[in-house]
Amino acid sequence: MNEFRVVLIGVLLVWFVAGCSTLGFSNIKTKKEELELTSEQKLYEAAQSSIRSGNYTVGINRLEAIETHFPFGQYAEQAKLELIYANFMKSDFEAATVAATRFIELHPKHPRADYAYYMRGLASYEKNRGFFDRFLGSPQASRDVTAAKEAFIEFNELLQHFPDSLYAKDAKARMLHLRNIIAEHELMIAQFYLNHDTWVAAANRAAGIVEHFPSSSSVPEALAIVVEANYRLGLEKPANDALRVLALNFPSYDGFNDEGKLVLRDAIKNRDRSLANIMTFGVLDRPAVPPPLEIYIPESPRTAEAQEEDR
Repeated sequence: MNEFRVVLIGVLLVWFVAGCSTLGFSNIKTKKEELELTSEQKLYEAAQSSIRSGNYTVGINRLEAIETHFPFGQYAEQAKLELIYANFMKSDFEAATVAATRFIELHPKHPRADYAYYMRGLASYEKNRGFFDRFLGSPQASRDVTAAKEAFIEFNELLQHFPDSLYAKDAKARMLHLRNIIAEHELMIAQFYLNHDTWVAAANRAAGIVEHFPSSSSVPEALAIVVEANYRLGLEKPANDALRVLALNFPSYDGFNDEGKLVLRDAIKNRDRSLANIMTFGVLDRPAVPPPLEIYIPESPRTAEAQEEDR
């Protein structure tokens, strides 16, 4: 009887295994993989749908879920790229910068790495503008330009790594705009020093504009500050050198009079006026006005041939 039970149990086990094979239970792993693939694809499609409809918060959550649950899936890298875009469109520029930097570090050779470089610069560019700048048009140069400097560097990195990128042209245009903002900001600081009679600091700051931003629109005014600061310090040669550069490169600068002399009257009238002068509309206590500055051109040493001709 016991032998019969053992045989019966053995037959049942064989039948159960055969039945499982017939029903497909031996392929459980394959079906699980197919289920995961389907889930990842559906999650990615749902994330794209949310982003297209403008629901960036939900889209970001779904893209992050792909990174968490399918870190090596077929949509993992694309999800990282789209996280940059979604955070940018949500105006979370810090998160967009972090996502772009992370993608560059993980996938420096990716075919779309230039997009990550570009979006990182664009996020810093928008950070520099701020809410009031974007909607009310407040002057950007009067605000902190740290983000503008970061954006300039990041756009430059894009051009260095991908000079032929689809985004190179736009990056160059934005760099020109950023350069003018930074130069204008530096000019405001130089003018502040000039207003407070800090001549050395004013001259150095203005000279830095000429040196580092030679093609910016702030250069003429920066040169004029160099001239005046050195004139105030009694340094005639540096003042004259800067004046010659100003006259040669910007002959139509509005500080020159009809005789081509630099008039500092307009530059100092609002800076050196006393309260009495302001209250009497300029009648009393007039500030001392320096005479117009004229370019001094030193005589060049005569050559031996010229001296021989005079003889």
